[in-house]
Amino acid sequence: MSIIEGIDMADEYDVSNIRVLEGIEGVRFRPGMYIGSTGSRGLHHLVYEVVDNSIEEALAGYCKNIDISINANGSITIADDGRGIESARDSQTGTFSIETIFTTLHLGKSRDCDYRIGGSLHGVGIAVVSALSSQLEVNVWRDGKIYTQFFEKGFAVSELAVLPHRTDRTGTTIAFLPDPEMFQQTIEFDFDILAHRFRELAGVNAGIRMSLADYRIQSLEINEPKLESYYYEGGLRDYLAYLNREKQPIHEDVIYAKTEKDRIRVEVALQWCDADVDNVIGFANTVQTMEGGQHCDGLKMAVTRTVNKIARQQNRLRSDDANLGGESIREGLTAIVAVLLPNPEWAGPIKAKLANSEARGIVDSIVSEMLSEYFTARPNVADAVVERAIKAADADRIRRREKDLLRRKSQ
Repeated sequence: MSIIEGIDMADEYDVSNIRVLEGIEGVRFRPGMYIGSTGSRGLHHLVYEVVDNSIEEALAGYCKNIDISINANGSITIADDGRGIESARDSQTGTFSIETIFTTLHLGKSRDCDYRIGGSLHGVGIAVVSALSSQLEVNVWRDGKIYTQFFEKGFAVSELAVLPHRTDRTGTTIAFLPDPEMFQQTIEFDFDILAHRFRELAGVNAGIRMSLADYRIQSLEINEPKLESYYYEGGLRDYLAYLNREKQPIHEDVIYAKTEKDRIRVEVALQWCDADVDNVIGFANTVQTMEGGQHCDGLKMAVTRTVNKIARQQNRLRSDDANLGGESIREGLTAIVAVLLPNPEWAGPIKAKLANSEARGIVDSIVSEMLSEYFTARPNVADAVVERAIKAADADRIRRREKDLLRRKSQ
């Protein structure tokens, strides 16, 4: 009998019960640990992992165009015009580096640029995509040659083919078909989900052109391929203008700042509109943090504190009045904060929330300074923002009072 009363330990547990899952086998056994789920969200995350590697080339200054195609057979192709994946023989594994990258987990990157700010699962993402695909093909244009190799379920099924290429083209093209054994709910990509993500990436990465094409003409019963392209020369400013295109802004120009502090790059864009709710969007290393995080908290704190400070300077709030609440101040606000930082800490495998505490203070400081300078230079905008916040707070108090009265009557 176990020392825990009532639990029979007759079935012995020893080393023979431990199963060691290495590399690709581990990914296929527990895919959710790497992509969050095997539903639609995880399926689309495969695409993001490949695209994020192209984005890293863009961040390093070597890539300007990224093209994504949903092919007629349901597979997907991602092509960029970066430098192309390294193709030399790997001294550690004895295989060519292309094969190593697509079959080995936790492989560190060692290029002549700073990859500390990329958003992909460093040394994991591409191998995970390979592991969860029934078929994957990679073509690399580099050094006047084209390198081609095929993979199935994370393992190479062909040798690396090397052929001369007469043009000066460089870049990487990866095509893969998700494995239905892994994604039993669906292996069909949603054009709108992908379009939303790539429009964001174009907005966060000024000057990068992204295109999305859907060639599933028969299965979707459409007459011609669906094509869209995303490009924002002004980065977050242009992207925010797109988000607010159907709203009436309180101030025409976008409040904007881009700077770096303590090795963390921060880009912020804000605009108050006539909307009834706020829309605060955060990005960390080009990845949208769907659940926010420290950078979003820093922005919200700065906005709340700065607007309250302005309201008191205008004598709109008396010394004994409570501060305006953050939700009232942010009503109608569209705000985007994007940070690039070394060694990001994510809450969960799909990077939905940024956990780096240092990001909060830095964003808070930058946004506070930006807003203070902007409101000082444009007192009419400051008046409009404070007035809207006070009205929102008054409306919120009335709603709470009415709700309280209804609750008392029902008792």
